[in-house]
Amino acid sequence: MQRLSVVLGHLLPGVQGSPGTGAYSLQAAPCSALHHRESPEDIVVVHGLRTAICKAKRGAFKDTTPDELLSAVMAAVLKDVNLEAAELGDVCVGNVLQPGAGAFVARVAQFLGGFPESVPVYCVNRQCSSGLQAVINVAGGIRNGSYDIGLACGVESMTLRSASKPGDVSSRMLDHPKAKDCIIPMGITSENVAERFGVTREKQDAFALSSHQKASRAQRLGNFQNEILPVTTTVVDDQGNTKTVTVTQDEGIRPSTTMEGLAKLKSAFKENGSTTAGNASQVSDGAAAVLLASRAKAEQMRLPIFGILKSFAVVGVPPDVMGIGPAFAIPAALEKAGLSVHDVDVYEINEAFASQAVYCIEKLGIPAEKVNPNGGAVALGHPLGCTGARQVVTLLNELKRRGKRAYGVVSMCIGTGMGAAAVFEYPGI
Repeated sequence: MQRLSVVLGHLLPGVQGSPGTGAYSLQAAPCSALHHRESPEDIVVVHGLRTAICKAKRGAFKDTTPDELLSAVMAAVLKDVNLEAAELGDVCVGNVLQPGAGAFVARVAQFLGGFPESVPVYCVNRQCSSGLQAVINVAGGIRNGSYDIGLACGVESMTLRSASKPGDVSSRMLDHPKAKDCIIPMGITSENVAERFGVTREKQDAFALSSHQKASRAQRLGNFQNEILPVTTTVVDDQGNTKTVTVTQDEGIRPSTTMEGLAKLKSAFKENGSTTAGNASQVSDGAAAVLLASRAKAEQMRLPIFGILKSFAVVGVPPDVMGIGPAFAIPAALEKAGLSVHDVDVYEINEAFASQAVYCIEKLGIPAEKVNPNGGAVALGHPLGCTGARQVVTLLNELKRRGKRAYGVVSMCIGTGMGAAAVFEYPGI
C-alpha cells in the first residue's frame, strides 16, 4: 500500500498521514491479464431496480412509508427474473434515519413483498454509503460461502425522518478534536472543502447546472425507463383530499436551471458561503434493490448476468472535510481491481455537494464526460440509505446502453469522514 499512500498524500496536501482503508478484491488477482477471465466464484449482479426519487416533504412519496417503497422494489426484482424469494440466502437493507437503522421496517417490507418468514433480513448503516454497503455485505456473504444468492437494498424516507441526531455520546467527545468534528453539519463540511481547496462558487454552480442538464436529457431520452419501477401510491393534499398516483419519474430534475438563477441563491449554511440549495443534493425519498449471486449459481439457475463486482474500498478521511472521501476511495478500489483511473468508462460519484464532487473529480483527473452521464444527486436527489444501491442500478444500465464490455465505478463521501468506492464490470452483449 506504500504507492497508494504516496498518491493519497499528493491528493491532499496539508493532511497528515494516510487514511485507513478497508479494501478487497473480488477477483483472483489484480493482474491486467486476468481482467476478463470468468470464474465460477465471480460475484455477479443479476438484476436491479429502483423507485423514482421524489422530493421529501412535498413530493409524491411524502405520504408513503419506507416499508411500502422497499417492499415494491424487493418483490419486483425477483419477479422480473422469475426467482422465488425462498431461494435467497439473505437480504441486507441500507438505511440511515429510521429507528434501529430500519430493522423493523425491513422485516415488515419483506412480508409485504410476499417473502416467506424463512428468509432472513438485516440492516446496515454506513450513512451515505449504506446502499452500497448492503451490496458489499451480500457479496461478502456469497464470497465466504454462507449462501449463493442474496438481495441488497437501500431505502430512505427523508420526509418522515429528515435529520439524525447523534444520540447519547460521551461528554469527552467535546475534548477530542476529531470526535468533535464528527458533529459538524454536512453543509459546513462542504464550505470547508470549498475554502480549503479553492472550489469557487462559479465552479459549484456550473457543476450543478450540468447535473440538471444531463439528468433532463436522460429523462427525455428515456434512459431511466428500465431502472425505475412504477409505484402506485396515495398522496394527501393540504386540504386533506387524497388521490392515487403512479410515480414513474424522478421529481427533482429542473430543465430550466440556469447559471443566472443559481447565482441568485443565497448560501444555505454559512454567511457569505458558497454552498446553496442549488448546488447541494436534494432531500429525497426512494428505494432500490440489487440481486447478487455467484456466477456458478446464476448460470445454474439460468439467471442473467448484468454486471460483475470487481473490488471495493472504504477509507477514512478527516471529518471536517468528509466530502473528499471519493478522492481516497476510488484509487484504493481501482488498485485492488488492477485498473487505472483512465480504464474506467463511467463514474457514478454521488453529488452530496458540488464542492466535494468537483474537488474529487479534478484531483483524480477524471474526464468530466465520464462522470454521472445521467446527472447526479444535485438533480436527482439523495435519499441517504438508498443512494448507493440506486447508483449501482443506474451505472449498470448506462453501461448496458453502451453495448460493450466496460468498467464503471460507484463512489460517495460519507458523513463523519469516510469514502467508499466499488468497481463493476459490464460483461458486454
